[in-house]
Amino acid sequence: MTTADPNQRIERAEIEDTSLLAFYRDMNTPERRTFWACAAGWALDGMDFMIYPLVIGTIIALWKVDAASAGLAGTVTLLASAIGGWLGGYLSDHIGRVRTLQITIIWFSFFSLVCAVVQNFDQLLIARAVLGLGFGGEWAAGAVLMGEAIRPQYRGRAVGSVQSGWAVGWGLAVLSQAILFSILPAETAWRWMFVIGALPALLVFYIRRSVTEPEIAAEARARQAASGDRPALWEIFSGPILKTTVLASLMATGCQGGYYAVTFWVPQFLTKERHLSIVGSTGYLSTLIIGSFIGYLTGAWLADRIGRRNLFLIFSIGAMAVVLFYTQLPLTNEILWVLGFPLGFFASGYFSGIGAFLTELYPTRLRGSGQGFCYNFGRGIGALFPFLVGALSATTSLANAIAIFAVVAYAVFFIAAFALPETRGRVLHAD
Repeated sequence: MTTADPNQRIERAEIEDTSLLAFYRDMNTPERRTFWACAAGWALDGMDFMIYPLVIGTIIALWKVDAASAGLAGTVTLLASAIGGWLGGYLSDHIGRVRTLQITIIWFSFFSLVCAVVQNFDQLLIARAVLGLGFGGEWAAGAVLMGEAIRPQYRGRAVGSVQSGWAVGWGLAVLSQAILFSILPAETAWRWMFVIGALPALLVFYIRRSVTEPEIAAEARARQAASGDRPALWEIFSGPILKTTVLASLMATGCQGGYYAVTFWVPQFLTKERHLSIVGSTGYLSTLIIGSFIGYLTGAWLADRIGRRNLFLIFSIGAMAVVLFYTQLPLTNEILWVLGFPLGFFASGYFSGIGAFLTELYPTRLRGSGQGFCYNFGRGIGALFPFLVGALSATTSLANAIAIFAVVAYAVFFIAAFALPETRGRVLHAD
């Protein structure tokens, strides 16, 4: 077994055109097909995940579940996604990025349907946990696929633009909620929300027909097959790559812990502490989602313009500040509606640099395993935040609980990002 050194053969491409859409103009047909397949996957992934936070209030009321238990269902989904992401990334190093992407999409789509027919909260908890395995694996395979398919001078903008699909999916989930809860009773509407969460399965037909494996990944697997030197599951924890794995995992923990502490509980914060109806909160969530979408696109542009690390440092500070304003100041609902835009902007925009950054930190033979583990380790630890926020809200206000855990998480994000190297423009090799 050989241990890859992340500092070997570092070659950087010059980034001449920093406009947001330069990457798309220069794409060939296979690259564009990969781009749209991954963008659609992110959108449907985001829609599927955000369905549960949107129906959590209904489930609490119908099944008499306390806030901590309700948050636990979100936590176990993310914990399972951490395992699924690591295994999905490892699998993508062995059987290919595209094949792994198809398997994971089918997996979490099927279990979204299972969520729609459960009869009690315990069954829902189990179904969400199993769904999480595919949810995490889909991100790992899709992020590596995009990172390897795009040229280094455009990687930040391309991967970041794909990440903006999450906001589109979030918007689709909110729109579905507004429509379904307007025309159906709450005890039925929440089940149909999970039925809609099964739509990603349709994307597999397009992927099978249109998306090809990146040449660099296929070449790396061919070399491994010829030499018999297959990467081990634990190789990302050995030699000089260990430091990268530890710091990248901490960074992913901070950025996702903050995000989940905010987005998981904001719908409940608006209805419980701001006394808005489910339908009435839609406008507030829409402002948050629009800010998130613009944040993703801005982050994608900045990732190539100022670098991945500077993007993370600026947005983590911005996110801390806006969360404190949103939750701690005695604001009117009108001001809160406006403040939703910068909240979504800063709490989401940094994700545009994460996929490209993790892709560039690891050699090709370990990229799926390393990227899948770090991002989804962050999901796993960040998964505790919905539960912890819910538990703390039993002794203080939900606003205070959100603020405490979000600020701690963003501080961890800032420190870890500061300790990692800049990777903008790094050329990938089949090593």
